[in-house]
Amino acid sequence: MPADEKSVNKTDINLAVPQHAHLPLNIMGLFFFAYRDFTGDADALLERQGFGRAHHRVLYFVNLRPGMPVADLLDILKITKQSLARVLRQLVDNGYIEQRTGDADRRQRLLYATEKGRDFFAILSATQASRIDASIDALPPDAAKMILRFLVGMVDPDDHPVLDRLRLTDKL
Repeated sequence: MPADEKSVNKTDINLAVPQHAHLPLNIMGLFFFAYRDFTGDADALLERQGFGRAHHRVLYFVNLRPGMPVADLLDILKITKQSLARVLRQLVDNGYIEQRTGDADRRQRLLYATEKGRDFFAILSATQASRIDASIDALPPDAAKMILRFLVGMVDPDDHPVLDRLRLTDKL
């Protein structure tokens, strides 16, 4: 690689991260380990059903908001129609989710978890909820609010209205 390419790359990096900036590498590392462990138990359960994390995300939002239009789910997950169609088809074919036509707009497809889908979601969520509860219980009483504020601060501001619609910020 020519010397000028190396200096360009180094310059780009230096411009992106000011010399005086403190990189929160410890927090970034902790996010990695927390996410790995948070998703680990659910991943094992999902794998037994032939599913992955995309299936879990769909189950989460459909259980959170029964009757959610497919268009809203696409917007939340920021995935293509093709990606969602594959995952949704598997969940529908296996009896975890059902699609209904909208009353007001017959073109609209509304998503509902079946009893099987609600039960599976409850099992998936139980270990994750207990991990969160145990972690928060070890903190001072006002810590949960601070954690919520921190997480909302990590979300792109353009998505804050979506958080509000999903009522994820109710306890702030």
